[in-house]
Amino acid sequence: MLTELETLSQNIGKLIAISQRHNEARLALEDQLAQTRAEAEATRTELALMREERDALQAERDALSAKIDDAQVRLNAILEKLPRARAHNEPDNQLDLLEAAPHEVEAESDVTRHGENA
Repeated sequence: MLTELETLSQNIGKLIAISQRHNEARLALEDQLAQTRAEAEATRTELALMREERDALQAERDALSAKIDDAQVRLNAILEKLPRARAHNEPDNQLDLLEAAPHEVEAESDVTRHGENA
C-alpha cells in the first residue's frame, strides 16, 4: 500500500506540473491574444484615419477637377471671342497683307509718278 501511495503521490505531482505548464501556456496565450487585439484595434484606428485622408484627397481632387473644368469653359469662351486665324491659303492672311503692302506701295507710287508726268 505504501508503494501505491508513493505512485499516487508521484502521479499527483506530475498532474500538478502538467497543470502548471498548461496554466502558464494559457496565460501566455491570453497575453498574446490581448496584444493581437490591441494591434487589431490600432490597425482599425489607422484604417479609419487613412479612409478619412482618402476621402479628403478625393474631395480635393474633385474640387480641382471642377476648377479645371470651369477654367476650360472660360478659356473656350475667350478663344471663341478672339478673331479666328485664317488658313494659309486664304487671301486675307495677315502675312499675305504684309507681303502685299510693299508691292502696293510701289504700284501706287508708280501711278502717282505717271500722273505727275502726264
